[in-house]
Amino acid sequence: MNLRRIFAALLLCSAAFSCHGRSDLNERAEVRAFIDEMVQQHAFSRSELEQLFRAVELRPDVIDTITRPAESKPWHTYRPIFLTTERIRDGVAFWREHEALLQEAQQRYGVAPQYIVAILGVETRYGRFRGRHRIMDALATLAFDYPPRSGFFRSELQHYLLMTREESIEPLSLTGSYAGAMGTPQFIPSSFRNYAVDFDGDGHRDLFNSAPDIIGSVANYFKVHGWINGGTITVPATVSGEDYKPLLAAGLKPHITAGELGNYGITPRWGITASAPVALLALEGEQGMEHWVTFNNFYVITRYNRSPLYAMAVHQLSEAIRKAKDTDTALAQSDVR
Repeated sequence: MNLRRIFAALLLCSAAFSCHGRSDLNERAEVRAFIDEMVQQHAFSRSELEQLFRAVELRPDVIDTITRPAESKPWHTYRPIFLTTERIRDGVAFWREHEALLQEAQQRYGVAPQYIVAILGVETRYGRFRGRHRIMDALATLAFDYPPRSGFFRSELQHYLLMTREESIEPLSLTGSYAGAMGTPQFIPSSFRNYAVDFDGDGHRDLFNSAPDIIGSVANYFKVHGWINGGTITVPATVSGEDYKPLLAAGLKPHITAGELGNYGITPRWGITASAPVALLALEGEQGMEHWVTFNNFYVITRYNRSPLYAMAVHQLSEAIRKAKDTDTALAQSDVR
């Protein structure tokens, strides 16, 4: 971390972020303990960290937002947020613009283009809406003022400072989500450090401006978490009786085989290989509960975001984008003929 950059950031802060009245976080015992840890374990400069934390602004709006996430909505309300004509259309356009990169990522990581495109569509509308919060402010707020998950966000703040040092980024310069996610794919700092890749080979991992790094990093994330190339995501099902209910409480990691579903009163809408590991999901639809048999790849999507609503939105958006692109291609070929 460069001290001149810190002082420059402080000047910028006073001009652009209304720093007057901000309390000095260095006065708080938990912040001093955090700085001690970064100095002792990671050889950071104490004085530079103290200067940095003097520029941090705690954000009550971050606390407000994290306590009412979109994933708390029922499925029939959540789905229309992401399954829109515009998002599908823009997904097809993104796919066409970056088709060669998406094919290269598929060859290297085994992840089909529509899933990468859908992740970017759900996360940031293909890079249009990447968040307005300073990452440093958001993470510090959640690390020190949000007890329910302070341990997690304290770790993410540590990862963030390590990440910015490794990538030669000014810590106060990046903006992103209220939870500290950043870039077009919205990686949190630990995900950036563990899964982001330099897909364009320029020596830096850039999830803000490099389409190759963005696409390659999402594909690598899926691969590392166990994505199966060509694997099924989910199949709708009907249920009867009460025996299926314990499966809902068992979670989304596949834990029984498809051949056992009938023992629980579960009937998939179409055939499934009997030996396939599966789980069961229920979502609140407009006409009542929807039941879905989910597979390994659905579980992998929940490693990106643990909400099953999120994973289903990604899956259904990916299918809609793929179908729209195939239809456009077929129409174009028909016009040529």
